[in-house]
Amino acid sequence: MERDPGGVAPESATFANELATLKREGSNILVVGADTADAHDAVCHRLLGDTDPGPRYRLFVTNSDTRSTSHGSGGTVESAWTIDCSELNPSADDPTVPAASNLGTLGIEIVETIDELDDTADGLAPSELRVCVDSLVPLLQEYAAEHVFRLLHLATSRVDHVDGMGHYHLPLDRDHDAVNLLEPLFDAIVEVRARDDRYEQRWYLRDQETSTDWISLDRRH
Repeated sequence: MERDPGGVAPESATFANELATLKREGSNILVVGADTADAHDAVCHRLLGDTDPGPRYRLFVTNSDTRSTSHGSGGTVESAWTIDCSELNPSADDPTVPAASNLGTLGIEIVETIDELDDTADGLAPSELRVCVDSLVPLLQEYAAEHVFRLLHLATSRVDHVDGMGHYHLPLDRDHDAVNLLEPLFDAIVEVRARDDRYEQRWYLRDQETSTDWISLDRRH
């Protein structure tokens, strides 16, 4: 059976169709679950298309190169770009610069990079662009939640514009206030957890209010 976005073996034809729509029309997915870094990484591999042989353009937004360098063994990576958030901190040395302007700078760079990748591809095909935004927790700790919301609204809108697939890591419990705040920006929520010697994932599609039971997620090394 051909797997849908995220490698989920669907439990029903309706759910399978909804996942196929996310892949065809583009989507933004929030990945949640506390204290499950390896499970987040496993889902990340799937959502980046590591198990799919099709060509991919990838954008990593991260505070380090750890996540971006751990991917790319599968498929064909036509172009991979990394935006290092740690370099976007002008107000640390200049207290006259509003902290929120850092997020504005980051948002502009994300939009401009996606536009450049779209130009490089001469028009991105549906789901050809895969975007990974590393843990949002540091941003929520440093900036007001409404400013992070605006940044993500800008990023998700641009991913939608090119029919890309973006996923955003928020390693917090599903019922955390931050998850509840940001959830309206996303097409789907994927919750991950560790159970004994395996990882599991559960999908929730917001528009359809459709969810799965816990599904086994194979470990990747």
